[in-house]
Amino acid sequence: MTDCAQEQEMEIEALEAILMDEFREIDSSESGLNTSNRCFEIVLCPQDDNFDEASQVPVQLALVFSHTEEYPDKPPLLNVKSIKGIRPEDLALLKENLENEAKENLGMAMMYTLATSAKEWLTEKFCSGAVEEPEETEKPEDEVIVPHGEAVTVESFLAWRERFEAELALERAKLMPESALTAPKEKRLTGRQYFESGRHSTKGATPVAEGSEEEEEDIDFDEDFEDDDEEDMLEHYLADKSAEGSIK
Repeated sequence: MTDCAQEQEMEIEALEAILMDEFREIDSSESGLNTSNRCFEIVLCPQDDNFDEASQVPVQLALVFSHTEEYPDKPPLLNVKSIKGIRPEDLALLKENLENEAKENLGMAMMYTLATSAKEWLTEKFCSGAVEEPEETEKPEDEVIVPHGEAVTVESFLAWRERFEAELALERAKLMPESALTAPKEKRLTGRQYFESGRHSTKGATPVAEGSEEEEEDIDFDEDFEDDDEEDMLEHYLADKSAEGSIK
């Protein structure tokens, strides 16, 4: 027995052990091959766990082959037949693919490899659930920013203005000298009078030497003095000066 014939016999024994009922020898007249040599058939179904019995599968294929004398150094004779649900044009395409793959595997036993390729082709083509496509996740919609807060009313505005004026008066008091804040009520300047007098602009200036003729005396006025009472203010000032002269 030649080496090629020995390899062919070993391959047939291996296919019988692996494929069992799916592999059988057929008469050359059933093969559709132009040969008188031994012919074999491998029955193939799509790889799908949802089909428990052969009667449930949507398609079924028969891969027919016969060894040539110089196989595996030369490609085998191949044929594919539809047992269930496969169109002739699909069979022709599959046969062409298997013949090309056989040429790529010359020099080694290849029938189990070709049978596996045919089974994968059936699964990809006729089992839509074989490969599950990932579900598209919904993109979160753009968040709508809702403004928060209360609507402005006349009452809320007046309350805000009262607080604002109180804070403003406090800031003005911080700018006034301590002497103006601690003076008796009758001599105390209001914040408005203090700013109108222009003294806040000179706060922090270099003090004038004691006894200088240009030294000005701080005079604080109560809020009861109106801007147009200049005569009353003058009399009040002269009375204070007279009292100081009598003490000296």
